[in-house]
Amino acid sequence: MWHAIARYELKQGGAGAKLALVVGGALYDVGQLVEAGALGVAGNQPRVAADLNAALADWSAAAPLFSQMAHALPELLRAGRVAALPPQSYRIGVPYTPGRIFGAASNFYEHAREMGTELAPREESAPFCFMKAETSITATDTDVVMPADTEKLDWEVELGVIIGKTCRNVSVEEAYDTIAGYTVFNDVTARDLNRRSDYPFKHDWFRGKSHDTFGPIGPWVVPRACIERAQGLRLQLSVNGEMMQDDTADAMIFNIAEQIAYLSGMLTLKPGDLLATGTPNGVGMGRGVYLKPGDEMVATIESIGSIRNRVVAAPARKEAA
Repeated sequence: MWHAIARYELKQGGAGAKLALVVGGALYDVGQLVEAGALGVAGNQPRVAADLNAALADWSAAAPLFSQMAHALPELLRAGRVAALPPQSYRIGVPYTPGRIFGAASNFYEHAREMGTELAPREESAPFCFMKAETSITATDTDVVMPADTEKLDWEVELGVIIGKTCRNVSVEEAYDTIAGYTVFNDVTARDLNRRSDYPFKHDWFRGKSHDTFGPIGPWVVPRACIERAQGLRLQLSVNGEMMQDDTADAMIFNIAEQIAYLSGMLTLKPGDLLATGTPNGVGMGRGVYLKPGDEMVATIESIGSIRNRVVAAPARKEAA
């Protein structure tokens, strides 16, 4: 049964962030589900993690509990023991905080072409990965802040793959066993800040991609078991209602399993690590069109959901007294 795990806060009278189970587009407070008996009778209930980061630390134990809640929900609704959160009563936050964010560069053939990237034959190459600061993440319905020193702010919808177990030297065949779930990720990039002329090193993707708010994520995490074939999911992104990107993850050069195998061959992957697995063609740089304050991006991935973010100008810096 399809379900997802979200993090939310009540707009009024809330007591901080809480977990919600997402079923049929509605949110149900996890604590209320447990109290209503979704995991068994009182006094004999397994403990549910207070947040998704804690759940990911022991995902093999946490995932079945969320699944059990989802299967128990229809009966609890019929009995009137639980109710969905009123849609206007809450804000959705970032579903969790990644420990590390690994990005895959030029991982769609058509995107590489639109960027003018010359690729070696696939059989002679390997994934090209970079890291993006985890502090860049921001939730759906929040603002992406455009730095004053960029004129080429760009969008990149990506399938976010979340690692659910500590692993090293994982084979391609074993790779999916390491995945906890999936989310939508928008790898916002300042293209002009990606380039450097003051050093002999011409590229600086960390500077171009790691500003605060450059990583919209969400709206929730869908467990791996709920998506039969992640490699076939459709990725889309629109700006001000105009479709810019529209392709499936099948168009990746190096697929999800190959990226996990590659990264785990270099370092130990940990629960909560996020793989941003590459973006399809249709980015702003390929079109010669860039984001400006007031623009609205909507990034959507089939069987997961959508995140919406508006671009705003960075506030003016205060002069030192």
